[in-house]
Amino acid sequence: MNSNTFRMPAAVLLATGAVVLLTAPPASATGGTPAGGEGTSGAVVLRTGLDVGLLNKTVHVPLKATLNEVSAPAKAEKTALTVTLDGVEGNRPVSVLRADVATSRATADKTKAEAEANLAKARVHVPGLPLLSLIEVEKVTSKAVCEAGKKPVASANVLGTVTALGKKVTLSAGGPTKVEVPGVGMVSLELSGTETTSTTAAAAALRLKVAVNPLNLNVAQVDGEIVLAEAHCESPKGSAPTTKAPEQPDIKTQTGTGTGTTAGSGTTAGSGGSGSGTTADANLAETGGGSLTPFITGGALTLLALGGGALFLTRRGRTQ
Repeated sequence: MNSNTFRMPAAVLLATGAVVLLTAPPASATGGTPAGGEGTSGAVVLRTGLDVGLLNKTVHVPLKATLNEVSAPAKAEKTALTVTLDGVEGNRPVSVLRADVATSRATADKTKAEAEANLAKARVHVPGLPLLSLIEVEKVTSKAVCEAGKKPVASANVLGTVTALGKKVTLSAGGPTKVEVPGVGMVSLELSGTETTSTTAAAAALRLKVAVNPLNLNVAQVDGEIVLAEAHCESPKGSAPTTKAPEQPDIKTQTGTGTGTTAGSGTTAGSGGSGSGTTADANLAETGGGSLTPFITGGALTLLALGGGALFLTRRGRTQ
């Protein structure tokens, strides 16, 4: 099984003045655009910001750790996180998270930035409670998508059963769910938080506020926050890609005056532009000729002949 192991000597932390609660700020959506035109994104499977108080010393040891934290372009698939703290549990490694699936992925380019985190069959522990899980989840996911020219989208889901301090709980979107166990402490669970602006998106599937006092293994109390499945992104600076419309054929208007079948035939037979047939009709029209001219001329001659014949018969009748 893959694992991350962090060692945090209490003496070093105290020497640097790091004796207060070190909580990593939750992913949040903020304005602005990244430099260089590309978007940005990041994801983390688990983030802890805990303060561990010791029984035999009047000191507090900060427990700040992450699992599978990535920034684009990157991905991670480790499924376990252990941390060693001096003076805690006999200096043995503390198993903070074990899961069947724990993945994070982040990508970004000039058109889109995207991040997601997934966690399945996961068990979270804190120092002083090695046998009792702080929380067990069946599946949690978060996703953030920031595409150029579009409104960013963030989503977070908690699927299946959730157990806190050994008690099965029903989470509500209306507010945090509190679980309290006498002699152990309290856990407050907040469901599926998302935030978006015009250029950014952030999501966290589950947030836990922890306040336990196990009084075991030299641990007096544990306070702080744990975040499961966190993702965030910021849109690229460039505009959204557009789909180029298909080019239309270049249709030129013909200048001939011919119409109907005559014009079509002339265009087919002719060459280049408007065709010889159309030009001939145009020339005939300019000189007074045309396709009806022979019929008109024939009709006039016929009428003239008939008129002459009638005149001849009339004059003959008068003579007789």
